[in-house]
Amino acid sequence: MVEGVDQPIVELLGERVPADIDPRVETISVGNLLSMQAGLERTSGANYGGWVASDNWVRDALTRPFVAEPGGRMLYSTGNSHLLSAALTEASGRSTLALMRDWLGEPLGIAIPPWTRNPQGIYFGGNEMGLTPQALLRVGELYRQGGEYAGERVPPAEWIERSWRPRTRSHFNQDDYGYGWFITTLADVPVYYGWGYGGQLLFVVPQRAMTIVMTADPTPPSNGSDYLDRTKAVIGALIEAVEAP
Repeated sequence: MVEGVDQPIVELLGERVPADIDPRVETISVGNLLSMQAGLERTSGANYGGWVASDNWVRDALTRPFVAEPGGRMLYSTGNSHLLSAALTEASGRSTLALMRDWLGEPLGIAIPPWTRNPQGIYFGGNEMGLTPQALLRVGELYRQGGEYAGERVPPAEWIERSWRPRTRSHFNQDDYGYGWFITTLADVPVYYGWGYGGQLLFVVPQRAMTIVMTADPTPPSNGSDYLDRTKAVIGALIEAVEAP
């Protein structure tokens, strides 16, 4: 379905690519989107409302001006994740919901309910996937155990390693970033975490056999850096309290 992380995203999106794009869009790879290095103006932050109010999220994301070169500095953009959802939909002929139920829901034994779709019916690739904390815990455990869950291989172990390899750095929190994961060190051990909107957090600490899910009231300040710093302090204390297996 996807040749690899170096495949240009336009090859997967097909006719969803507008005709009037900047030629540099053709050099954006799947990996660039996964590591938030597309180079296009962000659809997050102050630009988020206008983007989700547009009549075509894929076109809007792809026609934004370049503010960096593809593969350059990290520009966290929800639109990058949505382009990946659109690419999977186009390449497979199936919805992202159907794929997630097959690829994650069934092997992990978790429910994946329908969530928000854009005006073209593509499931939101960046936000609002309503997993329970228990379901998210199983996703974290899947990664902690190298891609296995309950003795069943789901993603390859090699993909876990590649996802957790630092590729860029966030100027918001100064942590490294891989493919969809932030990477840091707490209490002198490596920690990998996913940071969702409004303070929804998933921490994976392989050296302590720990996976931690945290939820929060999504109103500020739970989406700010101070909240993340305080949360990291809690995780660091938990790590210090647990002996290495």
